[in-house]
Amino acid sequence: MIRALTLFLVVCVLVCAPSVTAQEPPAYIVATVQIDDRETYQEYAAGFGAILGRYDGEIVAVSDDPTILEGAWPETRTVLIRFASRDEALRWYNSDEYQELARIRWSASTADVIVIDGRR
Repeated sequence: MIRALTLFLVVCVLVCAPSVTAQEPPAYIVATVQIDDRETYQEYAAGFGAILGRYDGEIVAVSDDPTILEGAWPETRTVLIRFASRDEALRWYNSDEYQELARIRWSASTADVIVIDGRR
């Protein structure tokens, strides 16, 4: 009985392991934003969560006052968003609904936005 159970567990690990190891690493969007018009930017912020949620994005951190350890950080807001994969992050960013919302952000701020791969 123990031998059968052990064999079953080994088979499960071997069958399940490739799917676990084949998963893409998470991806992160990092944005540094200089907000020039806070009232208009709030319109952008009000619509942001619903669109992000449709792409299973998660806001990991938002700060208007980060602690600077080195260099300069003139931007007024820093945002870190997590996605299940780079493809999902790009699908969100390039979606028609986000690009329409982003027009509001563009009119109220300037930003540097990147996507980086995380680790599994």
